Amino acid sequence: DGRPKWDNKFQYILSCIGFAVGLGNVWRFPYLCQIHGGVLPYFIALLFEGIPLLHLELALGQCLRKGSIGAWTTISPYLRGVGVGSWMVSVLVSLYYNTVLTWVMWYFINSFQEPLPWSVCPLNENRTGLNEECYESTSVNYFWYRKTLNITPDVTESGTLQWWLILCLAACWAIVYLCTIRGIETMGKAIYVTAIFPYLVLTIFLIHGLTLPGATEGLVYLFTPNLNTLKNPRVWLDAATQIFFSLSLAFGGLIAFSSYNPPKNDCEKDAVTVAVVNCMTSLYASIPVFSVLGFKATTAYWDCLDRNIISIINEFDLPEESIMRQNYTAWISFLNSSYPEKIAGLKLKSCDLQDFLDQSVSGTGLAFIVFTQAIILMPGSQAWAILFFIMLFSLGLSSMFGNIEGVFTPLLELQILPKSIPKELLSGIICLISFLIALCFTLGSGSYWIDIFDSYAGSLPLLVIAFFEVTGVAYVYKIKRFSKDVKRMTGRKPNLYWQITWRFISPLLLLIVFVAFVTLQTQKPPSYAAWNPKYEGFPMKEEKVYPPWVLAICVLLALLPCVFVPLAALFHLIKQMCRSK
Repeated sequence: DGRPKWDNKFQYILSCIGFAVGLGNVWRFPYLCQIHGGVLPYFIALLFEGIPLLHLELALGQCLRKGSIGAWTTISPYLRGVGVGSWMVSVLVSLYYNTVLTWVMWYFINSFQEPLPWSVCPLNENRTGLNEECYESTSVNYFWYRKTLNITPDVTESGTLQWWLILCLAACWAIVYLCTIRGIETMGKAIYVTAIFPYLVLTIFLIHGLTLPGATEGLVYLFTPNLNTLKNPRVWLDAATQIFFSLSLAFGGLIAFSSYNPPKNDCEKDAVTVAVVNCMTSLYASIPVFSVLGFKATTAYWDCLDRNIISIINEFDLPEESIMRQNYTAWISFLNSSYPEKIAGLKLKSCDLQDFLDQSVSGTGLAFIVFTQAIILMPGSQAWAILFFIMLFSLGLSSMFGNIEGVFTPLLELQILPKSIPKELLSGIICLISFLIALCFTLGSGSYWIDIFDSYAGSLPLLVIAFFEVTGVAYVYKIKRFSKDVKRMTGRKPNLYWQITWRFISPLLLLIVFVAFVTLQTQKPPSYAAWNPKYEGFPMKEEKVYPPWVLAICVLLALLPCVFVPLAALFHLIKQMCRSK
């Protein structure tokens, strides 16, 4: 039929895995797994929400051989808005992802400097001492907030465009363009590198991480769940929403990928394979991440003990090495009972390894602050920094391929531009427009807006779109008809598990999660954490409430992809009524 095809099955599976396995597997899943009582909530959400939706999307694209908008219009013209909504989400998430890649590229470039730029504080303007903002926080925080983002103290203060971020942003979009210039024909070649390379780096980090002091403590901390947290509804809500990012559901990219498959292909086996590999990757990535975080926490704990030991030795004029880390607790107990006033006067810091382990974060905070701080402490830190940021770039680029395909394929099928215009030009136009829009993220307030995109453009819309996807197939297209399509493609009818999850469990679970999400959002006014050197609690972030106009943009981002669902249905209904008249 003239439609492009994958070179081979492995290329297709690798593209789906590359799209699904993204930055969240490294910097979000391990954090959620630890603070939310282990992997149980995630596995339940995966079993009853993630895998059924993944199979549905892959089967739909393969059966209809169309992108998201074309596929849902074929299912029913009333569901055209579902495809438009997922297309819109892909556009918004592409802007978010490539901005994160911009930051990764900036760090990668600076990793070649010796010493690492984020390892030392610069001098102040008069060159009489260290920069005050850096001295009060840390060199890592200073490099991220001031030298990279040049962040403003408030979301309402735009600041100026940062030229170094503009250059990195342009380079990132140029790389995306070159890799997706002819759709899957060029992207399919690049995916062999971008999807496989992160596993190599993770393995290297795993081997090195396990040899670091404190690695065992980090892994024990990771795999010791707090079962009391399972009573918190927020835990289950986070697990359910993490599934969408983890498997890249409701973005439209998976439908586009599977539409290039031959009609006779086992999409059920593909769905299970991608889900299992993605899940195992998340667990695999957690081990090196928490090995390194355990090393960082242990190093900080030892530094805390050493400072206290020096203070005690100087105060009591004790011989050197009389107090060691191993006997510190015994000495403190003895001195507290014998000289309580002297010990109180020293104002010793409380040193507890658990407190240092509890300082884990997710997202950009993990990648650009916590992990970079840990890398500084490693022997050969420059090489580890280069490896780490290449890995992050590869992960983000693989996910970008799926998002761009989710945008590119529907536009190509809708024939918005004349057929005489080549694919390369359409690809270039998409990347150029995206670059121009993303310039706003290189402003001083850009990171605040990225957080807004992350929180609102990629959460509620995905729940709404996924709900209409599964109900559209189950109750509009009908499960019986869809099962026949799947049987024609795979050679077997979907079993009872698929039938029950598509009909009842997945829609009900999505509805519950949607209601819980909206309820939690309305209980507390949306706020953000601002980096403000003039804040009295600095270097702690200042908690601020979004002003009304920013809040309106948040609501717009959350509702924009969703509103196409009823609007498209209403438009088709009016058109049908006009035709009948």
